[in-house]
Amino acid sequence: MSSGSLARFGSLLITILVVAAPLSLGQNQTKRLVLKDGSYQIATKWELKGDRVRFYSAERSDWEEIPESLVDWDATNQYERDRAAGKDTPEAIALDKEMEEARQEEESKSPHVAPGLRLPPEGGVYAFDTYLSSAELLPLDQTSGKVNKHTTHNILRGVINPVGGSKHTIEIPGPSSKVQVHAALPSIYLNVDSSAENAEDEKTKGLELPWDRFRIVRAQVKGDKRIVGTLKTAVYGKSSQEQEMISASAEQLGEGWLKLTPKAPLEAGEYAIVEMLGKQGMNSYVWDFGVHANAPANLAVIKPDQSEMKKAAEPQPGLEKRE
Repeated sequence: MSSGSLARFGSLLITILVVAAPLSLGQNQTKRLVLKDGSYQIATKWELKGDRVRFYSAERSDWEEIPESLVDWDATNQYERDRAAGKDTPEAIALDKEMEEARQEEESKSPHVAPGLRLPPEGGVYAFDTYLSSAELLPLDQTSGKVNKHTTHNILRGVINPVGGSKHTIEIPGPSSKVQVHAALPSIYLNVDSSAENAEDEKTKGLELPWDRFRIVRAQVKGDKRIVGTLKTAVYGKSSQEQEMISASAEQLGEGWLKLTPKAPLEAGEYAIVEMLGKQGMNSYVWDFGVHANAPANLAVIKPDQSEMKKAAEPQPGLEKRE
């Protein structure tokens, strides 16, 4: 290879290394991907794929892509060098302020249930449990398994309308729930939609539902199924619904969250959270769980944020004693 070719190769190699340096997936700190129009994307990591840049947005917590031609790599690299050198540039100060405001806004939507343990901002239904002396949240799914893929805030609804003189049971397949709570007195946290837009039955649409419409019921295990309710309709049209209700207190929390707590420890067995739809009876879609102190660990859990717990445990600065 000629000296000219070597020089061009060396220059090209340096250019590749400079551009590729910020593309490492191992970097987790918040960075700024500066665009040629002067705007930027706040990201934790990115990678170059052909003519596109794939980055993980710190604002939207998801992977996104933009054309590589839109990125101002010189400005991006300079910004990262300034931050690495500890230079408090106006841009770096502004970014830190933006991220702190975003963090505080996100935290305001996620109430604490234990030190370092917050409810997810996207909502849903969760059981608060203690396993091996550690607090954790257990996500509860509706038995249909058809919850909205983008958010657990939406739920399914349906009612059963048996003909006169018939009986219908609301059943959950399987003799036990995949989610087993170890604590005998678990609190249930709910943040679901209050509308009935996704109701399967026309009669449930347009209902104005009270905030305290949720109940804990004991499921009756029969063979390979669990029965959480029975609906009977007499020949003259009157309907009645039977469930083994558990006495519980309901409390409204911030940002749409509800807390449902049994008034007495639950016996070992199978349970479900049900939604009462006024005169329409009970929602046929339920959230099931079991209570067994010796059950194995649950697979899908939300554990406390250790960094937040460590920060909370640090001694707070007090007033210095005057000499």
